[in-house]
Amino acid sequence: MLEMNKYPSLNKRLLALALTTVIAVWLVATAFTYQDARHEFNEVLDAHLAQAASLLIAQTSQDMDEIETEHAPLLHKYSRRVAFQLWEQGSQLRLHSANAPQQRLATVEQGFSDSSIDGERWRVFSSWDEAHKYLVQVAERTEVRDELAQGIAGNLLLPMLVSLPLLAALLWLAIGRGLHPLVKLTREIERRAPENLAPLDAGVVPREVLPLVERLNRLFVRIAASMQKERRFTADAAHELRTPVAAIKAQAQVARAATTEAERTHALDNAILGCDRAAHLIEQLLTLARVDTLDGEVVESCQLHSLAAETVAALAPAALDKGVQLELHAEAAVTVRGNPALLRVLLRNLLDNSIKHTAPGTVVQVGISQGPGQVFLTVSDNGPGIAAEERERVLERFYRPVGTQASGSGLGLSIVKRIAELHHADLQLLPAHTGSGLQVQVAFKD
Repeated sequence: MLEMNKYPSLNKRLLALALTTVIAVWLVATAFTYQDARHEFNEVLDAHLAQAASLLIAQTSQDMDEIETEHAPLLHKYSRRVAFQLWEQGSQLRLHSANAPQQRLATVEQGFSDSSIDGERWRVFSSWDEAHKYLVQVAERTEVRDELAQGIAGNLLLPMLVSLPLLAALLWLAIGRGLHPLVKLTREIERRAPENLAPLDAGVVPREVLPLVERLNRLFVRIAASMQKERRFTADAAHELRTPVAAIKAQAQVARAATTEAERTHALDNAILGCDRAAHLIEQLLTLARVDTLDGEVVESCQLHSLAAETVAALAPAALDKGVQLELHAEAAVTVRGNPALLRVLLRNLLDNSIKHTAPGTVVQVGISQGPGQVFLTVSDNGPGIAAEERERVLERFYRPVGTQASGSGLGLSIVKRIAELHHADLQLLPAHTGSGLQVQVAFKD
């Protein structure tokens, strides 16, 4: 059983990504809004400084000549943060606020400027009256602006800090609701019995999950077919192996009960022949099982002439023992895309089948030719052939036509069929050109 805690949660991952995205966008928007608001706020405060300077200039009169240095009173708690100075000829301080320094607030005599006096920073607006007699300077402590800017930033961030937990809860519920079909699908698969390979219901899943469900359903179909094939193979193999084993047992019993040496020898020879047949059947079964597990990914370039020559040479002794001649008629440099080992098995089974069903003194021919877009491999013999109505059935596993005299397991042609399917080749059983016998043709795509 898998430990689910070891694997990352999709729900938590989506929540983290969503919250990260929202916070990032919110912070960027807040930073932009803060910068824009602070710029506009500074513009407003600068306008107030300029307006205050204009009022002071407008109130300047001839009576100023009689005034010594005066201190304007502080009438408000924030007055200490705002200061002004009135300089005659720009050098003699005639009037100033109580919190203003004794030196010029700024060296600039016209417009806005920033200055630092005794460790305090000021935003200063300077202007002359129309007679260019009095210089007015109105200043504001920059820390006031910083405090107000911090207040603006706090007001912008506060809604996010308050609403973030609520947003996280809503996202958690929304994501959980959105992932509910996946959870439902997981539970459905978990509750299934191992033998239940029925298709999943694709009508209740989101569109993004539909490809996964479709591929699972295709996998179930392949698994069901594979299991059915395995059950059928096991049943057929058990049935076919029962016959040679029973025959070997019977011959062994005959040998044990024999009263003469000749009778015992004959029984033992038959037992050895039964062992050979059983060994051949087992080899065919193993070959078929191995071929069934392969797929069609065969991409190697194979020289059919070389493969055919090797296979003919390997089976030549068995053919000579029966008095059958093997002939190879092949065009040079004919290649196909395939698995060399499987192609050898295919040709070996075809030749073995023809040798068994061909009378002594006849010829079995292997032909390799090339046509438009195809390469043909043919094996022809002069045996009894196969009736037209039997040609499809002999490709089935363990099927042997009624009246067949030659020994065999009924697996040779089924193995040939499977190998042809793996190579996407067409397999045909045709009458031989000589009028009697069988011609097996395998057409590979060029």
